[in-house]
Amino acid sequence: MANGHVTKRAKYKTTIKDPGTPGTLRMTVEKILFVPHNPKSAGKLDVEFRFIKGQKHTKEGSNKPPWLNLSNNQNGSYIFEFENYSDLQDCRDFVGKVLAKSGDVSEKPTVTYPDEQLSAAEMELRIKLLREDSELQKLHKQFVLSGVLTEAEFWATRKKLLDREASKKTKQRLGFKSAMISDIRPSTDGRTNKVTFNLTPEIILQIFAEKPAVHRAFLSYVPKKMSERDFWTKYFRAEYLHSTKNSIAAAAEAAEDEELAIFLKQDDILASEARWKIKRVDPTLDLEADEGDDYTHLPDHGIFRDGGKEMTESQNELYRRTLSQDVNRHAAVVLEGRAVDVELEDTRAVAEALARSKQESSTKGEPDEDTGRERLDRVSRMAVIEDLQGPNNPPLAPLCIKDPRDYFDSQQASALGGTEQIKCSLSTQEAFGSLRESISVIKAMGLKDPVVKPEVAHQVFDALTNNISTTRYHIGKNPEESILDRLPKKTKEELLHHWTSILELLRHFWASYPITTTYLYTKVNRLKDAMSNIYPQLEEIKGSVPSDIRHQVSLLVRPMQQALDAAIQHYEADMQKRSARAGERSNGYV
Repeated sequence: MANGHVTKRAKYKTTIKDPGTPGTLRMTVEKILFVPHNPKSAGKLDVEFRFIKGQKHTKEGSNKPPWLNLSNNQNGSYIFEFENYSDLQDCRDFVGKVLAKSGDVSEKPTVTYPDEQLSAAEMELRIKLLREDSELQKLHKQFVLSGVLTEAEFWATRKKLLDREASKKTKQRLGFKSAMISDIRPSTDGRTNKVTFNLTPEIILQIFAEKPAVHRAFLSYVPKKMSERDFWTKYFRAEYLHSTKNSIAAAAEAAEDEELAIFLKQDDILASEARWKIKRVDPTLDLEADEGDDYTHLPDHGIFRDGGKEMTESQNELYRRTLSQDVNRHAAVVLEGRAVDVELEDTRAVAEALARSKQESSTKGEPDEDTGRERLDRVSRMAVIEDLQGPNNPPLAPLCIKDPRDYFDSQQASALGGTEQIKCSLSTQEAFGSLRESISVIKAMGLKDPVVKPEVAHQVFDALTNNISTTRYHIGKNPEESILDRLPKKTKEELLHHWTSILELLRHFWASYPITTTYLYTKVNRLKDAMSNIYPQLEEIKGSVPSDIRHQVSLLVRPMQQALDAAIQHYEADMQKRSARAGERSNGYV
């Protein structure tokens, strides 16, 4: 950096989900150059710094990789993933100095926008919604990419939509298959005695979960003492010896090979877990909950893989394994489910994640006196099926008003502090007398305060008359057809899109009042400029349609213009009040 450049190893990503192209990133004061390690790769990048307008990066300590996102002036971005956060910080500081020197980015911006740290799941959910809803995608492109709204502002008004989509995703963890590990059958070539086992990441995870001793051995021996291939070769050699039911041969090979003996002996971790569980059994529920329950050590006990039994010496008992032990352990693992939720491609990462999960579960163990409460809590949690539960919305009382006068009278009584309900029922004679009296007063004095102003009523009647006169030839032909259906397809889509765009802008505009911060002031100005740009577009639509339907289009456009007029008038009135207050402060009148 002291020489005016920085060079780091990184991955160039076109999108967040892109695995990335490994290569070398070199930044100078003039340009950014990325060269892939593979010369045939198409991920080469050569961009001048004058096209870069900003940067974003992940924070150290978060669950995200060290990413640096550089945005250009074409609403695009360049994403780089570094090997560590130290390289990310060096490149971030270098970019900040270059941009500050060019004047594109100031060290202390006058306006700060609310920043949000999104998880990968939240980001995928937003991308999914944009991909499935074309109208939402148009709004996002129109307002977010153009800078009228930020990402946080755009999605803040759609929290319910995000929550509804998130609730659709199942929260149940994917469990293990019911097939046992012992059911794995090798393939043979038919010419030699060589056999081949096909190991998948799912099978490896199941082996680690069902056999803690194998899991511990993998973490200890791979890759320090042996390769992963040699490790699994010894494991399946031990499985083959167990399948022959010859404990004498297994004991002999275990005496010659210390590493093979790990797989041939009984799992000491499972044995200690079994003894610990027996001690936690409530004696009032199981009167034989003592070491006598551990009867698997008795001679000639258990069912072997082919259903037969054999007599063996006690010194070889350590290398025997019964089918009942395998079935019980497999059933326990299936009921517990997966304890880790990581990518299964890297065996070492799976083993370490499983070890961390077991360590956390052991540290969170309840004391023995709380065992009963722990069981009850577990039963209550497992009894609730989340997929069948309704949305967690606050309960709302249904509003059922048979007579509106009852509602308003009760509200008036509450406002006046009265506790008695006002009597509002009248007899037929009383009602008729009141009506005659009102008519007499109107005849004598006339209407002082009419319900509808005459000019408003005249305007409505004129609009209805014009509408009826221009559509009289279409009446009766298709009663379900509306004015929009008779418009050209392009005009109809433009009108509907403008309606949606105006509603989006007005929603953010009115939600920004009262203006109490500089951020809201800047946001309102951006929204006002965007609304002002819609006026000429609406006039252009009216002028582009045929003359016979131009009046109908004007009727559709008028409410849009009135809504925009109301917002802009409010903005101008608020600006005038602010200017007046600013003048009073400058003159000393506060």
